[in-house]
Amino acid sequence: MNDMPAPSSGYRSWPPSDDSSSVASLVCGVDEAGRGPLAGPVVAAAVILDPGSPLAGLADSKLLSARQRERMAVRIRAQALAWSVASASVAEIDALNILQASLLAMRRAVAGLTVRPQRVLVDGNQDPGLDCLTETIPGGDRTIPAISAASILAKTTRDAWMCALHQRHPLYGFDRHMGYPTRQHIAALKAHGPISEHRRSFRPVASLLMPDQGAGATPPG
Repeated sequence: MNDMPAPSSGYRSWPPSDDSSSVASLVCGVDEAGRGPLAGPVVAAAVILDPGSPLAGLADSKLLSARQRERMAVRIRAQALAWSVASASVAEIDALNILQASLLAMRRAVAGLTVRPQRVLVDGNQDPGLDCLTETIPGGDRTIPAISAASILAKTTRDAWMCALHQRHPLYGFDRHMGYPTRQHIAALKAHGPISEHRRSFRPVASLLMPDQGAGATPPG
């Protein structure tokens, strides 16, 4: 199993290359999933929606059920003008810290778009350092449709990866908590020890390692 999801992207054949006014209006939403977990990669998505064809039902991925997210993800991939999903690995998280790894995943997601956006709207207050006009919007996953769409793609991609990880390591319950520090996950960590997909830089994991195997950082809330 790869240590992070394979990058993926898609697009529709719109706008036509000679429609400069349409091209100039392209707005991309960006969001990530997986900053808080103790295991697995952080995943980011970038989505350019079709302004002429609004997607009903978009919302922050955390407010939707797993089934609703999966259904919306299919519609987003089919109807968005362009979308891209990328990630940063556990090794990159431990080397860079979770914030910088999240911003790296965002940059990779935007770079993976087959259509270049003229403006990027990012959930939160951290600018990932893109080479185009960027606006950070705290709570944007609840108010900006393109960011909501990115939130859904990032979340469903990461959840699928964690469910696949569960098949290899069923003792940890990754298919239920997706790597977050639940009581069940902490108990499994104490009983069985960390695996390679656990983030050594996060304190609950580092505390179970020998002193020379990792020094802990507290995961974000």
